[in-house]
Amino acid sequence: MKTSVSMYSLNQYIRNHGWGIYEFIDYAKEIGADGVELLDVYWTNKDEEIDGVLAYLKTKNLPVSAYDVSNNFVKPTAAERKTEVDRVIEGIYTAKKLGTNIVRVFCGDLMDGITYDEGRAWIIEGFKACLAIAEQEQVYLAIENHGLFAGKAEQVKSMIDEIDSDFLKSTLDTGNFLLVQEDPYLSTKRLKSDVVHVHFKDFRKVETDFQGQSFKALNGDRYLGTVAGEGMINLENIISELKSVQYDGWYSIEYEGHEDSKECVKRSIEKLVSLAKG
Repeated sequence: MKTSVSMYSLNQYIRNHGWGIYEFIDYAKEIGADGVELLDVYWTNKDEEIDGVLAYLKTKNLPVSAYDVSNNFVKPTAAERKTEVDRVIEGIYTAKKLGTNIVRVFCGDLMDGITYDEGRAWIIEGFKACLAIAEQEQVYLAIENHGLFAGKAEQVKSMIDEIDSDFLKSTLDTGNFLLVQEDPYLSTKRLKSDVVHVHFKDFRKVETDFQGQSFKALNGDRYLGTVAGEGMINLENIISELKSVQYDGWYSIEYEGHEDSKECVKRSIEKLVSLAKG
């Protein structure tokens, strides 16, 4: 099992303590992660920074597990949608430079005045445009189960099947299924053959919003991120299900709770390693 940490897990330290990519890399190395997951939103000036980051990663012997692009294909104008396509294509080339063949992608969000069918058609159109480059560069676009267009396993699966490209796959987020009232284990069974990247995450149900840090499910329930293995998701069963299809890719910790993220990510890595040994 290859363990990784998403830089997003340390957003608390990026926001409140001025962390940048180098501090994050130091931390990931310190807690024994095998790799790091980087995001497009954390560059100050990518063109000026990327060579230095690559060199620093080599000194730490840490590969990049995946590169995350926060795109949204559900935009009302063709020009806006092209901007999102260009953003993903830039992410493909950045991923190649960083040495990973996985780009985590989103689909988009519902907005007033746009029907579900219309938005889904734009998502399909966007992915097809991006895949012309992804296939050429041999880079996987890995749809995260996230939002109302792709929160459910069947939504992700139907897009992958309809587009029918060897380079459109799944980033399996173990926690997000709860937000659309799906069982994470059953959803994993549905998607397991398409998974090329895993966000290893856990949630617990809460009664309050925790100052805006909890997530509201479709039925109104609220969930808060917690240390992997200390919430309500049977992560061991999910790992077992992925092993059944010989998944040998990255498991990347994504912590979305309100407690100290350095400590919680460290404990999540420890849990992941213990499950791998088990």
